[in-house]
Amino acid sequence: MLYGYNGKILHVDLTKGTWEIEEPGEYWYRTYVGGSALAAYYLLKHVKPGIDPLSPDNVLVFALSAVTGAPVSGFNRYSVAAKSPLTGTIGRTEAGGYFGPELKFAGFDAVVIYGKSEKPVYLWIHNGEAEIRDAASVWGKDNIQTLKMLEEELGDKRIRVASIGQAGENLARFACVQNDLEHYNGRTGMGAVMGSKNLKAVVARGKNRPQMADPDKVKEIRKVHNDKIKVHPPNVALNTVGTTGLIKGLNDTGILPTHNFRDGTFKGADKINADTYHSTIFESKGSCYSCSVKCKRRVSYQDEKYGLDVELGGAEFETLSALGSLCEIDNLPAIAKGNQLCNLYGLDTISAGCVVAFAMECFENGILTTEDTGGREINFGDADVMIWLIEEMAANRGIGKILSQGVKRAAEIIGKGADEYAFHIKGQELPLHDGRGKSGMAMGFALAPTGGEHVECPHDVAFTGNDVSKLSAVGLLDPVEPLKTDAAKARFFSIGQKVWQINNCYGICNFCSVPIHAMTFHQLVELIRAITGWDTSLFDILQVSERGTVMQRVFNNREGFGPKDDRVIRRWHEPLPDGPLKGQSIDRRAFREAIDLYYELSGWDKDGKPTRAKLIELNLGWLLDDEVA
Repeated sequence: MLYGYNGKILHVDLTKGTWEIEEPGEYWYRTYVGGSALAAYYLLKHVKPGIDPLSPDNVLVFALSAVTGAPVSGFNRYSVAAKSPLTGTIGRTEAGGYFGPELKFAGFDAVVIYGKSEKPVYLWIHNGEAEIRDAASVWGKDNIQTLKMLEEELGDKRIRVASIGQAGENLARFACVQNDLEHYNGRTGMGAVMGSKNLKAVVARGKNRPQMADPDKVKEIRKVHNDKIKVHPPNVALNTVGTTGLIKGLNDTGILPTHNFRDGTFKGADKINADTYHSTIFESKGSCYSCSVKCKRRVSYQDEKYGLDVELGGAEFETLSALGSLCEIDNLPAIAKGNQLCNLYGLDTISAGCVVAFAMECFENGILTTEDTGGREINFGDADVMIWLIEEMAANRGIGKILSQGVKRAAEIIGKGADEYAFHIKGQELPLHDGRGKSGMAMGFALAPTGGEHVECPHDVAFTGNDVSKLSAVGLLDPVEPLKTDAAKARFFSIGQKVWQINNCYGICNFCSVPIHAMTFHQLVELIRAITGWDTSLFDILQVSERGTVMQRVFNNREGFGPKDDRVIRRWHEPLPDGPLKGQSIDRRAFREAIDLYYELSGWDKDGKPTRAKLIELNLGWLLDDEVA
């Protein structure tokens, strides 16, 4: 008897127009479980090294997990993965909402998509069946039009749709995938991969919820978990203001990225912080499947220029900073409008903001001129220019045609020293946290298999003083010192990364689970046992997490990535020019030594490649014998 999962993987060949079902078995599920680990398995098996990410040779994976769709807060996330057109590394991005559980209820634990359709199509998955259907009517439409037209075509307003907008169709390299108009697989350009395959959407509808091994225990843990969420301070804060509260917190501590990562404080922070947000544009709270945290913000604003539609979601912290402080824009309705345009067209808001800030600094330094922009000045603080550039990038026209390639490629095209202001890691633009104030997080940016990523590990500041007790179950007992880069920090990151990646493998929201939020390590183990019936343990769960990280590293190794790419941006090695941390920087030599020590701690060689012993330890011996290694 299967508990918690379907035991079925859907394989779709868009070139042939066919599909088939794989049933891997319990041993396989226990080894790879789901999310980033499951996706990495299929990409290593089916993506040949060196392929063009936008060619039919790329493989696209929608990966749930063995516990996705359990009726517990946070157990609703899924991964979309492929070789990234933005970075050339493994591409992987997670989202919450309702799509993941619905796909599980439709009968599958993952969908693996090959080839390219001759014409635009969408994939309709329902009650154990799949159809490849014509998408001519929705090709060229934005995400809200696509959702409403597919609801009408299928005669069901309860379908869940993961779709791309015009940016994905136009192959913008940081195009994203959305579901329900407020949940986004934002990073690494998975929307462009869908566009390259002429795949407009994946649509799911199902009524067959997998049985739980111990449903009474699941209900018991769910109640305890939800009761704690109501009083646990981090979760209360998320319910009250979402992630918008981070604007004030990071600005007050001097690590709010400003002026294209030059500064750490923003003079206009009070105009875009949580208080202003909730007194001006906030409309209501949104949530994900079976979640009581309700961290999503919905906004509305009546204005001819910056009017906001409550259906299109509200900007969260990363977007407020990317389109706000990073570009020195303090016009909150304009920032929220830029966010909603990205949502409509399907652009990752983090990359979009970073690209706009890059263009602004290039213009500031005379690298871009009005001759390049069709007469338009691109200055920091200009909200209308930010919105215009979003529209140009989504439409693939004018200067937007260059900028939609991401800062790394755009700088190569522009030349004239533009690379000095193109801040990325492994080709991906950075999330909005300054590593000069938390060097463990900076290691996460440097070592994330997808390039700069802020959810690769715990952020140092949450584990200072007695707060390190949150990590005592995994052997971290000494308080973290955010500004230090030493052996203790390498150990903190090495262990913390394994903890953080549990959520990406099991499809669990970071805002609900360990170590910061309501669910404890003990409850997590108990819950996975109650859902699946597996006699699992924290050791077993951490092994799955590390297995996922190592498989992604092997994928990147074979694409030519190594120690030279495990770095942070030059500005983090330069002193902060202002604010509470004025003069603070990350020492280059100390950081390199910490990275090298991490390799040793991880069982990787000096070239950053997992050793034979490490692969065997993680039950990945097949990578030694297979051509994928």
